[in-house]
Amino acid sequence: GSTVRLAEAQKTWCMAKPSSDEKVLQANINYACSNVSCAVIQPGGPCYNPNNLLSHTSVAMNLYYAANGRHSWNCYFADSGIVVKSDPSYGSCTYY
Repeated sequence: GSTVRLAEAQKTWCMAKPSSDEKVLQANINYACSNVSCAVIQPGGPCYNPNNLLSHTSVAMNLYYAANGRHSWNCYFADSGIVVKSDPSYGSCTYY
């Protein structure tokens, strides 16, 4: 019904804050990837490049966020996540 269309029109994604400490980012990857498959950020995966911690963390955090219903609290990650309204997908890497 109309509720589904409204939700799609207001689609959001979860990204890692660039100011986040590397230890926090690594902890976020570990947590997210223990709950969802992070194969897309493994070598050869569509989101492996750019091969850096911030990029990989954002992909992992968004996978977790999407899998858990896209609630703001699913992107908190000890205040290191931010909900964005513009699609961060790039090249072969699709953010769902």
